[in-house]
Amino acid sequence: MNDELYRDVTSLARRTPDWLHTLAEYGTDAGLLLLAALFAAAWWAAPRRAPVVAGAAGTAGAYGLSELLKVWVERERPCRAVHGAAAPLADCPPPGDWSFPSNHATIAGAAAVALAVAWPRIAGWVLPFAVVLAVSRVFVGVHYPLDVAAGLALGAAVAAPCAALARVRIGGTGSRRRRGADTLTGATSPIE
Repeated sequence: MNDELYRDVTSLARRTPDWLHTLAEYGTDAGLLLLAALFAAAWWAAPRRAPVVAGAAGTAGAYGLSELLKVWVERERPCRAVHGAAAPLADCPPPGDWSFPSNHATIAGAAAVALAVAWPRIAGWVLPFAVVLAVSRVFVGVHYPLDVAAGLALGAAVAAPCAALARVRIGGTGSRRRRGADTLTGATSPIE
């Protein structure tokens, strides 16, 4: 099933326009940079920084765990292992750069969920954005669908509790404001 779905996706990818190939190949890394920039923006604007910091730490932890799982599972990349599939759009990573779980998907899932917990207003677009980033790894031919699904789940499972616990621990009432003017003027933070 995983091989068949991989073949279907890579075959579809080959029939799409070249600009979409480029967007999928380079857009994933750019998307991860955008998520990092959102952590910076949330940290700067948040009245409570603990969920942002905890979410970023959870994202780093999820990435580390995905690396350990890759070494333990040692699943070959589909661009080398699936016979009869269309050629990948991206260069196939070298042997020993294992497939399961997808690091990109793990980081995207962890960052998006952590940001959604720390900054609920962006949840409606940051969560689907993470799924698009993850699916792009199958689209360009370097991961199986299960690799990205596992990466998204792993990232969310590690980062969400980190951000949520930090948010609960600091409490909803009596939260400290970063800027004294907010307290004086009654202004609310864009993060709330």
